[in-house]
This record gives sequence, C-alpha cells and structure tokens, in this order.
Amino acid sequence: MNKNSLTDTHFHLELTDDIDNILKKAKGNNVKKFIISGCDLKGIQEGIEIINKYDNIYLTIGFHPDEVDNFNSNFISYLKDLIKNNKKIIGIGEIGLDYYHNKDNKDKQIKMFKMQLDLAKELDLPVVIHSRDAYQDTYNILKEYKLKTTIHCFSGSLENAKRYIDLGYFLGIGGVSTFKNTNLKETLKNIDLSHIVLETDSPYLTPEPYRKERNEPMYIKVIADNLSNIKGVSLAEVTRITTNNVLNIYKRIK
Repeated sequence: MNKNSLTDTHFHLELTDDIDNILKKAKGNNVKKFIISGCDLKGIQEGIEIINKYDNIYLTIGFHPDEVDNFNSNFISYLKDLIKNNKKIIGIGEIGLDYYHNKDNKDKQIKMFKMQLDLAKELDLPVVIHSRDAYQDTYNILKEYKLKTTIHCFSGSLENAKRYIDLGYFLGIGGVSTFKNTNLKETLKNIDLSHIVLETDSPYLTPEPYRKERNEPMYIKVIADNLSNIKGVSLAEVTRITTNNVLNIYKRIK
C-alpha cells in the first residue's frame, strides 16, 4: 500500500451509487484506498458485491446499535462465515452504543455490542466503534477487550480523546473537524497524528466549504488539508502518518 496516498477509512456506499465516478474523483484527490462500513443486512450484502468488484475497496461488517431490534444471535455466525470466506472483509463495525434516540433498550444494545466484540476477539480483527451519548458505557466495555479499535466520527473532548488514546485506540476524524462551530480543532491541536485516521462517513457530514453537497471520499483531501493546518505540518506528513496508522490497524489491507 502506497503511504503517499490517502485512505477513506469509513464511508457508506450502495450499488445504486455511481461508484466508478466516485472513485475517479477520489483518485484525482490522491484518495486511493477505501473502507466501506456495512452495518445492516442490506449494507453488508451490497458491500460484499462491491469489494468483490473493486480491488481498492475493503469492507468492515457488523450491526449498528440502531439495528438492535432486528438482531438475533444467529447473525454472529453469519458475520463469522462471511469474514472467513472473504479476506477483503477487514474488520467488524460500525458497532457500539447509541443512546441519542433510545435509552430504553440499553441492555439489548450492550448485549449485541459485546457479542460482536467477542467475535472480533475470536477472529483477531479490529473494530470500528459508534458511540453517541454513550461515552462512559462504551469506554467501560472497551476496556475489557484488547482490540485494535477506531472510534468512528470522534468529536469529543480532549479528556475523552486522551482516555481512548491511553487504551491504544485510534480516532476517526472527518468533516466535523472543518465545521466553524466545532471544538474539535482545539482537541486536535493536542493529539499526535499517530493516533488519527481519516474518514468521510459519506454521504453524511460533508466538510466545509461543501456542506450543501453530498459527501464523497474525494473530500478526504479537504479533511487532510484542514488537519495539516491545525497541526502546522505538511499535507504529505498527514498523508504518510495517517496511512501508516491504517496499516497498523488493518492487517488484511494490501
């Protein structure tokens, strides 16, 4: 893998998207590796079709906390079989806890979360963590596991960032870091690049100054440029270090 090119470590893609054009525009912005997040049955199934067609796209699979009411224990065997049969499935996620919309199903969310973490531990795969309004429970659970971990769409405080970093986790930084009203910029000033990976979470969270447009992997370069300004280092340095971090997390990427 070329450490002089950028990687979008987390985005959502459907078969109905104009994939060839999306990849072409991304390549024009030096984004050459991509990791789709398949976090429900449809997303997982479509993601597998996509990675089987495109050499430079990989996939993480798992069940998002919003899927808890659709989840049953048989899905763990389903994930396990998919992972064993496809080397381009490189991690489990996005999984985690989300109390923003519903706090009444916390116990069910936690059970599903732990089942997927157990699978990641069994298969020695990294995990991608979704945590919304659930920081303390997420942190307490993750402490029980020694897994390569990315905190997806991190936008928390410096204190929380340091607590995750102390556990050896990486922070997924995306378009929020470019927003005018974010406190994330101050947090990032105090975090070493060795703890950061870049993501768009497209089609969501388009960075400034493109907020009105649909987000795409090509905007990783905007996020990287913004991070280079925040850290006072070159774009080349951001590219090299964050891409090296990706390789440290995902051993299946070639």
